[in-house]
Amino acid sequence: MDTFKTLEIKESIFENNNIQADLLRDEMKREKVFLLNLMSSPGSGKTTTLVSTIETLKGEMNIGIMEADIDSDVDAHTIAQTGTRVIQLHTGGMCHLDADMTRQGLTGLNTDNLDLAILENVGNLVCPAEFDTGAAKNAMILSVPEGDDKPLKYPLMFSLVDVLLINKIDTIGVFDFDIEAVKARARKLNPNITIIPISAKTGQGVELWADWLRNQVRVWNQT
Repeated sequence: MDTFKTLEIKESIFENNNIQADLLRDEMKREKVFLLNLMSSPGSGKTTTLVSTIETLKGEMNIGIMEADIDSDVDAHTIAQTGTRVIQLHTGGMCHLDADMTRQGLTGLNTDNLDLAILENVGNLVCPAEFDTGAAKNAMILSVPEGDDKPLKYPLMFSLVDVLLINKIDTIGVFDFDIEAVKARARKLNPNITIIPISAKTGQGVELWADWLRNQVRVWNQT
């Protein structure tokens, strides 16, 4: 007979984080701030997509950006050039953000007068999918050069996001990328997922993405 006790630490951590995430969502609801958690692998074009998003929505709503990275502040500098409120979050080696870390980021960002706050999560398709940040909605970017097999390799990420942006479609003729296969695989994992092909570089599809955000912010403030 075993003489030691096994404690399921991982489950306990997730349970506490989920509680904190729900509390944060309630706070953001009262403040009428729509928080979006944006995830992807490195190099997918998150920051470029954010710049295009900011340019499209400029004048319509007040936006704040939280740039999360293990180190460096390159992305925050890029966003700052748009004149948008931005803060850089260093995770100290962590490959994800949880609800408490997101709360700290929002405090540092200062959500006063914001309509939309976007968390650019740490770049990978594994850890960020496991932690509820307290966001109202989750989004992810899959870029064409990454390949069309990513829903097969990272099913959890695709199963939990509300919207999938397929970025860099201006390069689709260069790579062996089956966009219809990606859509089918993603919808098999997540029948309610919204899929929007875009090119953050050329602007193709960005207006559709902006429309999705406009609608989500409006619904968030009405319900």
